[in-house]
Amino acid sequence: MPRIGEYRDTLGPHLALIAVQILFGTWPIAGKIVLRSMSTSSLVACRLTGAALAFALLQRKLTPLLKMPAKDFLLLVLCSMLGVVGNQFLYVKGLSLTTVINSTLLSTTIPVFALFVSILFRYDQLSFRRLLGIVLAAGGVVYLVNPARADLSAQTTAGNLLIVSNSLLYATYIVISKTLLERYGALNVITWIFLVGSVVTVPVGIYSLQQENLGAISAGVWLLLLFIIIFPTVGAYYLNAWALTKVAPSTVAIYIYLQPLIAFGFAPLLLGEQWNSRTIIAALLIFMGVAIVTKRGRSRAIREISEHPDALAR
Repeated sequence: MPRIGEYRDTLGPHLALIAVQILFGTWPIAGKIVLRSMSTSSLVACRLTGAALAFALLQRKLTPLLKMPAKDFLLLVLCSMLGVVGNQFLYVKGLSLTTVINSTLLSTTIPVFALFVSILFRYDQLSFRRLLGIVLAAGGVVYLVNPARADLSAQTTAGNLLIVSNSLLYATYIVISKTLLERYGALNVITWIFLVGSVVTVPVGIYSLQQENLGAISAGVWLLLLFIIIFPTVGAYYLNAWALTKVAPSTVAIYIYLQPLIAFGFAPLLLGEQWNSRTIIAALLIFMGVAIVTKRGRSRAIREISEHPDALAR
């Protein structure tokens, strides 16, 4: 029977993951508004470069990056290209070419991809309970957004493929970054990931911003951009990285299913929409799925950290 201390140890990561989904859930709304005034390349470049600067100011200890073994540095570069650069450019571009409903439906593939990649890296084991949880939560999201409303026309095909590609990249990033996060600490690694990513995004941003009519961009849009950098980027990526040092990658990924539910939860406040029976049923399915996946007790990663606390030495 789990001890009280074990619940205390795992409660923090789960609360952090809920906060991550709330923060990520605000990003598409703010992003859609900003995209009315600037291109996708400019938005992504500003977001990632701004976040890199913010993390660097928070961290202020960048010398360990230069002393990192070549093997770890290459893994860091891969994490940056998958989880930050490739993920963001593919998602924002895909969203501009498809519908929000399509992107929500297709994003349900992230936990599935994450589970199987995690099994390959031996962070998770394939089990009926974990698969059942993912299927239930995915079913809740699909039922919530109603696939009948999806647009599968030729005009959205490219966008749909980009969203699926983004899902695969992000799922792989969640899994492969775990080793680095446990070895060097969440803030260290996430700072280095964004700094490495900025090597690519800064030149893209400079070129893209030169094509923009910056004088026509309102102060409100710049404030929204600042909001995107601080909350759905710096806050969400750090909390997500910290949670990865505590729980298995598939557990981190399953919380992604809360995002559409959170969006629908804000709908009555922002859009005057009302909850209905579909929303309630979907909410039950999603929460049941998340509960099933996260109820397994301490993950293998938690056991390893408990038995070898020196693995987290910064």
